[in-house]
Amino acid sequence: MTNNDDSRTLILDLDTDDLQELSEYLDVLSSSTRLKILKVIERRPKDVRQISSAIETSYENTKKHLDKLLSIGVVRKEAGLSRPTAKGIHPVWKYSLVPGGLEAITRSLGLFSNLKLTLTDAVLAKKLAGVRETFSGEFAGQLPVVILLGGAEDGRVFPLGHDNIAIGREDPDAPGRSEQEIVLGEEYAAVTRVSRPHARLTRRDGAWLIEDCGSTGGTFVNGTPLDRGTRRELHDGDLVELAKGAPGATLVFVVPGGVPVPDAA
Repeated sequence: MTNNDDSRTLILDLDTDDLQELSEYLDVLSSSTRLKILKVIERRPKDVRQISSAIETSYENTKKHLDKLLSIGVVRKEAGLSRPTAKGIHPVWKYSLVPGGLEAITRSLGLFSNLKLTLTDAVLAKKLAGVRETFSGEFAGQLPVVILLGGAEDGRVFPLGHDNIAIGREDPDAPGRSEQEIVLGEEYAAVTRVSRPHARLTRRDGAWLIEDCGSTGGTFVNGTPLDRGTRRELHDGDLVELAKGAPGATLVFVVPGGVPVPDAA
C-alpha cells in the first residue's frame, strides 16, 4: 500500500461569477440557525411555527432563514394542514428537505474543497473550510462517498456503507444488484462489468483502500496506475479513474468535513 502521489489530476479556475455564487452559497450555510432548521425538518415536514418553536427564535426570523435555504434549493415548501386548534384546522406552508438535500450539500462542499480549486480569494477558501467542518459536525455520522464525474450519470453520489464494495459497469446477465456494489451504466463502456469487478474498495482499520481487479482499462489514483493486487489508501479528494478517456469513469472520494473516517462498528 503506497501513497507517494498527493497531486490532483483536475484543477479548475473559477471565474468571478462562480466565486460570487460560491460565496453566497457559503453565506447561507454558515448560519448555525439554518443548520438547526435543516436538522428539525430532516425527517418530517414542519410549518414555520413548529420550526420557530423547535429552534427557539421568532416566527419572522425563522421565515427569513427559510427563505435563504429555499434560495439555494435544499429546502422546499408545500401546502399542508396545521395541527388542530380551538379554531380548527387550516392550510399552512410546510417545509421539508429536498430529497437528497444533505447529500447535495456534501457533494458541493466536497467538490469545491477537494479538487484543489485555485481559489484566489484566501478569505473565501477559509470560509469554505469552516462551513464544511461545521456542516459535518451538525450532521455527524455521514458516510464517506464517491462522486461520479462526467458522462451520462455525472454528479451521481455513492455512499460507502459497507466494508467491501465492488465497482463496475452494469451487467444485465448477472442476478440482482447488491447494495455492496457501485454499478455504473452501459455508457461507461471501458469499465469492466461488476460481475467481474473493475476495482474494489475495502475499509480496514478506519482507512479506505482501493485495488484494481485485473481490469482491461486499468485503475488510476491521481493519475498513477495501480498494479493488480496492490491496494492504495484513499484520502479526502483523491481522484480515481476507471480506464482512461471518455468511455471510462472518474470518481472523486469525499469524506464529509474532511474528518478521519471512523472504524466500522
